[in-house]
Amino acid sequence: MPDAALTQLLSDAIAKADPEIDPGLDHDPAAYLALVRLTSQARESVDELLVSAIAAARSAGHSWDTVGAALGMSRQAAQQRFGKRIGDAPDTDPDGRTRRLTPLTAFNEMRILNHAGSYGWHSVGFGTLFHTVRKSEEQWEHTRVSALASRQKLESDGWQKVGTLWFPWAYFKRPLGIPALPEPVSGDYLMEP
Repeated sequence: MPDAALTQLLSDAIAKADPEIDPGLDHDPAAYLALVRLTSQARESVDELLVSAIAAARSAGHSWDTVGAALGMSRQAAQQRFGKRIGDAPDTDPDGRTRRLTPLTAFNEMRILNHAGSYGWHSVGFGTLFHTVRKSEEQWEHTRVSALASRQKLESDGWQKVGTLWFPWAYFKRPLGIPALPEPVSGDYLMEP
């Protein structure tokens, strides 16, 4: 998409976010400050989307070299700027009912999450190459949808959003109302569907 078209789309989104600003630009100096505040908020949101997109690319197996090239910077600059922002989540909790499934990729995470869900584990958070799952007594199913798609139908069908947006994905889960399968006594059965 050409830069001019993207700029127009972003301008349209900002205008839509606060329809009161545009009419005020003709006569109200305060409208310009409102525009500055809203555009700053939009920039923060786009920055968070960029971090999520980079984490998704890393999860899909891209190196810092290729991420840096896509950003027009060196591997080192990309890793220094974004590496800490897509870092690890906290480890498991002391009661043993929470654990981290890792390494996961954009290509295997849904299969592994749904396998773990049959044993009562459901996602409560995620990051680059992992999902944090919590144990329950019933089976769960998980799904991933494009962050650009409407999610209202999922929510009306009982799906619960997991965490915040992880651009380009949004994650959802729902309980199945079926007792969880008994856990095998050996092996890392959650990572071996």
